[in-house]
Amino acid sequence: MMSANNKLPPKESGMFKKILRSYECKQYKTGLKFAKQILSNPKFADHGETQAMKGLILNCMGRKEEAYDLVRKGLKNDLKSHVCWHVYGLLQRSEKKYDEAIKCYRNALKWDKENIQILRDLSLLQVQMRDLDGFRDTRYQLLKLRPAQRGSWIGYAVAYHMAKDYDTAIRIMGEYRATQSVGQEKPDYEYSEMIMYEAQLLKESGQLKEVLKFLDDHDSHICDILAMQELKAEVCIELGNFNDARLLYWKLLKRNPENVFYYTSLQDLVKPADPLQFYVNLRKELPFSSTVKRLPLNIATGDAFAKLLDEYLQPGFHKGIPPLFVNLKSLYKDPTKVEIITRTVESFYHCLREHGSFHPPGSDYFAVEPPSAELWVLFFLVRHYTTIGNTQKAMEYVDKAIEHTPTMMELCMIKAKVYKNAGDLKAAAHWMDEAQSLDTADRYVNSKFAKYLLRIDQVDEAVEKSQKFTREGASTLEILIEMQCMWFELECALSYYRQGKLGEALKKCHQVEKHFVDIHDDQFDFHTYCMRKMTLRAYINLITLEDTLRDHPFYVEVTKLAVKIYLQLHDNPHTEEVTASNEKEESAPSAEQKKMRRKQRKAELKAQAKLQEEKKENKPKPTDTEKKAVEEKEEELDPAKLVAIKEPLEEALKFLVPLQHLSRGCTDTHLMSYSIYSRKRKFLLMLRSLKRGLLVNAEHPEMHIDVVDFVLAVQSATDAELSGPVKQVIDEALPTLLGGKSSVEEFNKDYLLRHQDSVPHLVTGATVLYRLHPECRDEAISLITNLNYPSRNLKTCLSVHSLLKSGALGKCPDQVASFEAKCREFYPVATAFKPIHQEESTTQSPPKPASLENHLDSHETDDKQADTTKNMDSLSSQETAKAVQCSSD
Repeated sequence: MMSANNKLPPKESGMFKKILRSYECKQYKTGLKFAKQILSNPKFADHGETQAMKGLILNCMGRKEEAYDLVRKGLKNDLKSHVCWHVYGLLQRSEKKYDEAIKCYRNALKWDKENIQILRDLSLLQVQMRDLDGFRDTRYQLLKLRPAQRGSWIGYAVAYHMAKDYDTAIRIMGEYRATQSVGQEKPDYEYSEMIMYEAQLLKESGQLKEVLKFLDDHDSHICDILAMQELKAEVCIELGNFNDARLLYWKLLKRNPENVFYYTSLQDLVKPADPLQFYVNLRKELPFSSTVKRLPLNIATGDAFAKLLDEYLQPGFHKGIPPLFVNLKSLYKDPTKVEIITRTVESFYHCLREHGSFHPPGSDYFAVEPPSAELWVLFFLVRHYTTIGNTQKAMEYVDKAIEHTPTMMELCMIKAKVYKNAGDLKAAAHWMDEAQSLDTADRYVNSKFAKYLLRIDQVDEAVEKSQKFTREGASTLEILIEMQCMWFELECALSYYRQGKLGEALKKCHQVEKHFVDIHDDQFDFHTYCMRKMTLRAYINLITLEDTLRDHPFYVEVTKLAVKIYLQLHDNPHTEEVTASNEKEESAPSAEQKKMRRKQRKAELKAQAKLQEEKKENKPKPTDTEKKAVEEKEEELDPAKLVAIKEPLEEALKFLVPLQHLSRGCTDTHLMSYSIYSRKRKFLLMLRSLKRGLLVNAEHPEMHIDVVDFVLAVQSATDAELSGPVKQVIDEALPTLLGGKSSVEEFNKDYLLRHQDSVPHLVTGATVLYRLHPECRDEAISLITNLNYPSRNLKTCLSVHSLLKSGALGKCPDQVASFEAKCREFYPVATAFKPIHQEESTTQSPPKPASLENHLDSHETDDKQADTTKNMDSLSSQETAKAVQCSSD
């Protein structure tokens, strides 16, 4: 072993420095050349630091196996070299093995305690892993070594901020600020951010009066005036300085008269006796604000509401503002306001049809409107009736709108939504296809069409449609994964699950989960960037976001699906024979699948031809290591291996654990926890899940089933499963779980009485009744097949239908047929309630209206003429309508 004290001679030492410079400048081939010259000398063939640096360069070139071999060999030859340990840590960091990298850095610091670069690298990993105590100590070492650098002071203050030691962080920032001299002529952005960050620290520490004084003292140095005024207003409210807060919010309103929060805050501060008059006065001061006209609708009732609604809607319909309905959607929580909206807009439509005005002749508001006003009124009525669940009326009005203007793409989109809400997904996909055909260059409409195709389980066709807006010459799915298009992957996973392809569904779930891992890892580069650019407030927000990342709805939905699949795999394990037979069944393509595969083959051939052209242009080929990494990645997410997992419950817990820490306020978290622990027969963990879930939502339907299941599991448990202390804890908790009832039967009976008007609760109550008393099946079925409930809607009827067909209440074909007949009266379009032969005949592509058919024919025969006659106003309205659809869907 070469001693660390044996240094290289001057010539070789100069070459070694050139290796370091080549690595820093990414001149890897040059670095390898110098390393080869040193190691080719027999005297220095085992020089550990040179071997380590050569390995580091090889790692950057993608030759990871050679790199690890060389670095380990170099470390073995020189265990006391900080360079070898540092390089080994860099390799571990590149593999995202942060814990191992931290150990390597600490070993490197044993031999060079004051190495700035190693300390910086160590601090980055510590904040990445949220080792806040270690991060604080490392930043202190950097401050002692480099007290003149701004980053040393800022990093040390941020370390105390993350540890919630605000006073120390404020003192550090104050000491550093005292050393700075800033001119008064021109504000410095970085200094301004430092001032705002210190003000944020003062506010979080509770020193509210000091915040105002501090901001006033440094007012001339602050560039972000908006953030300063908002912070001052918040602090004034907390201190009770309402007069100052009113003045500040009035300044903010003049700056941005469309901010709803400013209006509501000012209203709370003024506390007017007549809120409507308050907004009337504001309208005089802010005449061009649309928000000041919209907010009174939240307060007004009766005739006052009808008058304000009339004044608000008329300009919108006159100008053609598609988001008009979205702006009013929050009012639909009040049934009386819904009635007034219905009456008002219906009267507008009839007056426009008869008189061309919103009001009849002779009224004070009579004025002739343009023909487009009728179109936008129809557009509003379609969305209005779709929202309140009257799909028949919505269908009637959307047909009139298409007859009025067959070239309007948004009408086809809204008709697709009407069909979707009515329960006919195939017809919905057809009309979205019509919308897409009217503007093939619109990415949003194309995405909606792909989503509708996934809802009807046409995955291959959805992928083909998505190919229009992905990079050419590469696989569409790979590009979507690279773009982290999680909504597409989630919809694919749900589609595969409906088709029974559990392996493919799990693959998509793991891909989405990996996106969250990548997003968490991506914060690594911002630790140095934010401190260097002084975006400290944004940096703290980033850290907070990353700590709660797995609480995102996409992750919650993916976890629910993954847990459901893993539970299914646990209950019905996939043997190799079953998997093989399923693969054979899946490999037998239908006529539509064969057609889609032919299209895919053509697309693949085009992609391969383009790739060959790019190779001719000397495009660099992927290295063997990169190819191997791709193969390993594909093998890791092999659907066959995913369904053949030996411990499905452990895999389910890997998805669930983040939600147990971050989403305790979500009932689904505790329902999933109970489902997993009940199969593990972990009674205390089952009880913990129930208690937490009941605290969140004691009336949740599925929680009722889990409580009953727990009681029955306890009654059937063996003495070995329920030892003395465990049994004592459970016996004490059972009366609380059962709500003071003496038995499960009484508990379920009371539950049914309390929720006799709620279909979801009746479904769970009926399921429990059948489980306790199978002879009461008819009574259980009669409870849920009555459609005269206030809470009845298409979703609840579908859940009842699914329950009856699943056999959870026993085989009951007559009751299923009778229930379907009842549902067809209320939901004639829904395909789920139609007989199989009728469903096949009615789910064919609906015929296009004659006007739309003629338009499409002319559009195909004379594209140039259609382009020249396209109205620019309608184009701008289409772009706005896309925003409406996006926010509502």
